[in-house]
Amino acid sequence: MPERSSGWWISPAIPTIANCALAALWVFSTIGGWGVRAFCGEGEQRDPKCAADVDLAEVLSVPLAVLAVALAVAAWALPAVRRRDDRLDGLLTVAAFFWVAAEGVLFVGGYVAKP
Repeated sequence: MPERSSGWWISPAIPTIANCALAALWVFSTIGGWGVRAFCGEGEQRDPKCAADVDLAEVLSVPLAVLAVALAVAAWALPAVRRRDDRLDGLLTVAAFFWVAAEGVLFVGGYVAKP
């Protein structure tokens, strides 16, 4: 494991796994329908206006998710970033923050849409 300038020994697998977990949560919330079910109910209980509003929140979170994917992939794909531990950590951390922002848009949008 590489040593960072601060003296800590950190594996790059940790922020990579965090990005993958946040990506999976976002995918299940949007494509898997977890967000609509959580905020608008299931089956006959589902409120159509709420579902439409949650769908809008999902659409608004897509640019943040795309940016998070691009940053995470760039962190590993670009040799200039991958070979410098501080840059790799920084880019993966920023990508994780964009995943959190995308999830935040879903949560706030769902909370506002909730009947």
